[in-house]
Amino acid sequence: QVQLVESGGGLVQPGGSLRLSCAASGTISSIYAMGWYRQAPGKQREVVAAITSGGTTSYADSVKGRFTISRDNANNTVYLQMNRLKPEDTAVYYCNGIIRAHSAYGDYWGQGTQVTVSS
Repeated sequence: QVQLVESGGGLVQPGGSLRLSCAASGTISSIYAMGWYRQAPGKQREVVAAITSGGTTSYADSVKGRFTISRDNANNTVYLQMNRLKPEDTAVYYCNGIIRAHSAYGDYWGQGTQVTVSS
């Protein structure tokens, strides 16, 4: 099967930056799309950013202009560059991928990485 592993989370001051990474491993035939979601305490999980196999990107209004999603196809890795972080960005960030592994596409999730924005 396919496994997604996030890294790069941590504690940062407001206005600071972090870069999250998500590496996909396993028997991957192709990746249709990958994205980042986040879930803050007491709130529903929401999409933050996504990128398709064709390179089309989309962002939540709350992060547009501050976050950038990118990919490294050779390493099956997606990144989320987060700039000008705000306390309201504090959440567990999850990597998501729609990935074909042998027989069919599947919807895969990483374990999450904590991002805390606090002074």
